[in-house]
Formats: sequence, C-alpha cells, structure tokens
Amino acid sequence: MELEVYIDGKWYPKSEARISVFDHGLLYGDGAFEGIRSYNGLVFKLKEHLDRLFETAHTILLKIPLDRKELTEAILETLRRNRLRDAYIRVVVTRGVGDLGLDPTKCKRATVIIITDKIVLYSEELYKNGLEIITVPTVRNFPEAVNPALKSLNYLNNILAKIEANNAGVVEALLLNHQGYVAECTGDNVFMVKNGTLLTPPVYVGVLKGITREAIFGIAAKKKLPHEEKILTRHDLFNAEEVFLTGTAAEVIPVVKIDGRTIGTGKPGPTTRELMKAFHALTRTDGVRY
Repeated sequence: MELEVYIDGKWYPKSEARISVFDHGLLYGDGAFEGIRSYNGLVFKLKEHLDRLFETAHTILLKIPLDRKELTEAILETLRRNRLRDAYIRVVVTRGVGDLGLDPTKCKRATVIIITDKIVLYSEELYKNGLEIITVPTVRNFPEAVNPALKSLNYLNNILAKIEANNAGVVEALLLNHQGYVAECTGDNVFMVKNGTLLTPPVYVGVLKGITREAIFGIAAKKKLPHEEKILTRHDLFNAEEVFLTGTAAEVIPVVKIDGRTIGTGKPGPTTRELMKAFHALTRTDGVRY
C-alpha cells in the first residue's frame, strides 16, 4: 500500500503529492514544521508539538489555516489512513504560493502538509555503545538573526554542520554559539552529567526548546535527579561523567567521545541508561490515541 500524504484538506498517494514551485516554503524556506512521533497508536506530546508550531507561526506572522483541533484530527486521520502504529509525523506549514519576490504578503494562503512514515536516525549499535561526535566550525545561528527557538523551514545552518560531520566520518556534529558556548547538535539537544547533576545549555544561548528535552526534565524531577540549565563549554563536556543527546527522532542516545576525548568510562553511563529506559516507558503512556 502506498502511503498517503495530506495537503490542504485532501490526501494524495505519495507518488502524486505535490506543491507549487511558486510556494515560498520551497523558494525561501519560509514556513514552520514539527517532527512528531507515535508509539503503538499513541501520538507522543502532540499538544506540546502543536503549541510550538503555533508559536513559531505567530512569531513569523504565518497564519495557519487550521485551528489546533482541526490540525489534530488531520494528523490522526493521516496516521489511520496509512495504518501506522509507530510512526514519524512531519507537519509542515509553508507561507504558500506567491510570486518570485520575497514579499510574504503576496502569499494569500498557507500550505499545510502532513507526512507520516518510519524513521531511523541511528543504528541499534550506536544506542547500545554510544556516538562519537565532533565540534564543527559552523556556529549556531545568532538569536538576533534567525532565532534557533523557531522551528522554521530554514535548516541550512544545521545542514552545513551535518556536512562537516559527514566529511569528518562521524554521524553527528556539535555546534557552539557565536560566543563559543555549547549550543546543540544538528537536530538534538545536548545533556551532560557531572557530580550527579544533569546539565543542559539554556535556551538563550541559541538552542531549540526541545520537546524531548522537556520530557527529560520531567523524568528527572520525578526521579529527584538534580537538573539545571547552565552555560557549558567544550571543556565541561570533555570532563563530564556522561553525555547524551535528545530529540524527537533520536529519542535519547549516549555520546562516548567528543573531538577525540573519551567521555567518562567510554561507555553509556548509568544515568543515561536509566533515562533512556524511563523515556521509552513514558512514550507508552503520554499521548493522544488514534
């Protein structure tokens, strides 16, 4: 069965799903998106994802032509049509069709796209044994330029960093901000453990307020695990007891080497393993059923 894709109120076979070449999402990366996961017929943290989508749209003055209830139902129906119990959901809202100029007011109606499919970012071996990552020359976008808190369609900053990681023979890259502080990886937030405390960079240094990031905070609070946002340097990460990444697609994955420096014992640590287990348990209970 060919997957169906939702575009502006209708569903199309994957091979026939198309948008206009004059859509400003294609021409200029003008739009917003969310990557969402479902587990065993349960869409994880759907409200939080839609809240962030609407916040991004509000900031860039993009009017989403569906309200939250309508968009929720469109997502659930797309999953039902594709008979997916465990899925990756990509919700894309572009500025819509305009002319070849930049002016967003020439786009009269936003385009809404919902894609549901499978996704595998990393192998099971990497979840078991941990990632090796490098710091790349590309710095995270300035918040005063393209704010990393916006989940926009402009991901060239992240892609440039991913290219540098690929060229170095690793699968993931660490980005610093313009002041040299740790920001995030190409699609994931960064955490470290030191002296029993869980640490992650604050949003204001130039990171996305990740949904999985917030879920880990919630799990840590329930487990009475000390946790805080703190400005971090590479030196801090090099000397951490544990490092791991979080993201919707990646979930929770350990990091065991950064820029040639072994992290902790060189194996995924106990706190990381405990949080991985707790996160997977949370995905089975927290979400919207379809």
